[in-house]
Amino acid sequence: MSKLTYTRCGDYYIPDLKLSEQPEAPIGKYGRMRQRYLKEHRPGLYSSLILSEKLYPHLLEIDREARERMDAMLPRMMEAAGVTEELKARDSMRWVGLMNTLKAQAEEVIFQELIYT
Repeated sequence: MSKLTYTRCGDYYIPDLKLSEQPEAPIGKYGRMRQRYLKEHRPGLYSSLILSEKLYPHLLEIDREARERMDAMLPRMMEAAGVTEELKARDSMRWVGLMNTLKAQAEEVIFQELIYT
């Protein structure tokens, strides 16, 4: 273990603590939702992840996995619901409504399985 150094501020000595370098990849929608959930509903786990410097990698992993699940589920759900390019050309408003419904259903599954656990 390296020697701890201090900086004097007035009458107090404050330890010189620094976090290790984190990757600069942006956290997406699902990662931010997971962060907000942890902060509001699981403050102990949130603090633990921050102190162990595992929060950022955890949020990146949740975001990546959620996007992969969405990309895998949506085409299967579209096929099961009969949402095709033909329907898009014939009745675009119905197609948009069905796509919005399917996306909301897929996101609800992702929220329950990844974000709110």
